[in-house]
Amino acid sequence: MEKGEKCLVIGSGISGVASVGLLEQMGADVVLYDSNDKLSEEELRRKLPESSRAACVTGELPEEIGRVICRAVLSPGVPVDIPLVNRLREQGTEILGEIELGYIEEKGRVAAITGTNGKTTTTTLVGEIMKAQLGADKVFVVGNIGNPYTLECTKTGPDTVTVGEISSFQLETVHDFRPGVSAILNITPDHLNRHHTMEAYVAAKENIAMNQTKDDICVLNHDNAYTREFGARCPARPVYFSSAGALEEGYYLEGGKIVKSFAGSRQELMDIHRDMRLVGLCNVENVMAAIAIAEGMGVPMETILRVVRDFRAVEHRIEFVASKGGVDYYNDSKGTNPDAAIQGIKAMDRPTVLIGGGYDKESVYDEWIESFGGKVKWLVLIGQTREKIAECARGHGFQRIRFADTFEECLRLCTTLAERGDAVLLSPACASWGMFPNYEERGRQFKEYVMGLE
Repeated sequence: MEKGEKCLVIGSGISGVASVGLLEQMGADVVLYDSNDKLSEEELRRKLPESSRAACVTGELPEEIGRVICRAVLSPGVPVDIPLVNRLREQGTEILGEIELGYIEEKGRVAAITGTNGKTTTTTLVGEIMKAQLGADKVFVVGNIGNPYTLECTKTGPDTVTVGEISSFQLETVHDFRPGVSAILNITPDHLNRHHTMEAYVAAKENIAMNQTKDDICVLNHDNAYTREFGARCPARPVYFSSAGALEEGYYLEGGKIVKSFAGSRQELMDIHRDMRLVGLCNVENVMAAIAIAEGMGVPMETILRVVRDFRAVEHRIEFVASKGGVDYYNDSKGTNPDAAIQGIKAMDRPTVLIGGGYDKESVYDEWIESFGGKVKWLVLIGQTREKIAECARGHGFQRIRFADTFEECLRLCTTLAERGDAVLLSPACASWGMFPNYEERGRQFKEYVMGLE
């Protein structure tokens, strides 16, 4: 990048603000832009450090600014096909995202993880394994997990590892990004309101490996049709994991044991019932993926398994909160789509009062309802999708449905419906937007309520 190059950052969230900081370090002349016309330029400037020289623009971007932009960095929440981005692209502006910008300054090794579900748990676990191997100061866990890559990339060096959780939104805007080890954990319908078609969503996920070669590794779920088929045309060397059956080459679950099979040899690695603190088949798959990624990054199996044995659930993902009055409460607020929420139900081993509903991402809920399997005794629905989900549930013969207008009303209702020996599970199958700023706040309020019960 040439000193004084005119760069536009679109979006003023944490990744946008971090991108401004990195661009300024690189010598760029930066404009921070947010289309929200209710946000003043003074409020935008307060998000930046006092030392920042960036110009701040809200509302509609003036044409005279747009015409001189050389690079535009999109925050993940900014669609790549909005009119402003299309105009910039047509005039020859380079369009990139925060992940690509961070990678420009990366000096170490990179492992990158995507997938519809399981990204955060797998990324966190891989990060802990790498820290056990290299030391905490040599490992940076970044991306969709909440820590912008652009905040950490300048700290990297030849002896560091960056572990990235990368969303489909972030993968739409990569160009040269090349992890040494990548992973696609699974692909199921999600974010179709953003990607429009399943084909576009799948293509975005596959971008994680687009610059890899056979010298690199791509960890793939053999049980998922999309990822299994991708393995045949993946530019990297595919390494598979499976919870459904034995593999000649790869990591698989057999009789409650995680097994590694390579080059004709078979090695039992761990007993999932004795050696794992995580619950649910989805977490067995996450663990297998993490083992494959970490081993691909050169970590000894002894170190990998030691960390896995001590690893606890990530906050908001099938997280045990407390037992109150003989009822166990689980926070799975990160179950923001039907497939993720199915995993939450599978992890329950008792009658369950289930909290569902939220923002409509144009998902369908049939498989989620079908997964209830007699386990869900009440479905308490909130948010924009509650009527849509209720109609779907009734169509599948499930009638034990209650509505709540507020989250507090919902939680009070759950405590009256649950009996001793039951579970209450927050696993909404929907995004949190509309009622909450994010799924973390939804989960935090749930936990706060539960901890206040007698």
